[in-house]
Amino acid sequence: MTTINLTTKIKASKQIVFDASRNIDIHQQSASKTSEVAIAGITSGLINLNETVTWRGKHFGFYLTHKSRITAMNFYDYFVDEMEEGKFKFFKHEHFFEEQNDVTIMKDKMQYETPFGFFGKVFDSLFLKKHLIQFLLERNKVLKEVAEKHI
Repeated sequence: MTTINLTTKIKASKQIVFDASRNIDIHQQSASKTSEVAIAGITSGLINLNETVTWRGKHFGFYLTHKSRITAMNFYDYFVDEMEEGKFKFFKHEHFFEEQNDVTIMKDKMQYETPFGFFGKVFDSLFLKKHLIQFLLERNKVLKEVAEKHI
């Protein structure tokens, strides 16, 4: 299992950052480099507990689909999306939000397991982990820009 931890500081209220993080339209904006779009479930606006979204995007030259469900949500502090259907053996993305001195500290904890045994592990160490870190960094950059405009 691979774990990615990122921390992003955003000069906006926790509520604004939390809502921006679960906004399907903002996610599509941040994932434009992979042409990722929501094609089923909640396809725009805010996603909530027990709702699903199916994404279709181009990664490593292939169009892939990934269906996630929001499996936990504690308003403005925490939510979790977990894969229901997709290419991973396991995929869980936890989102944490904490406000300090008018700055929201947003933490991502992404855990996943690749299929294909040894070959999946090699692919992960050579390409996938770096790709997912860049994907999250771009997402968080856009979230920061959008959230900080609300001040």
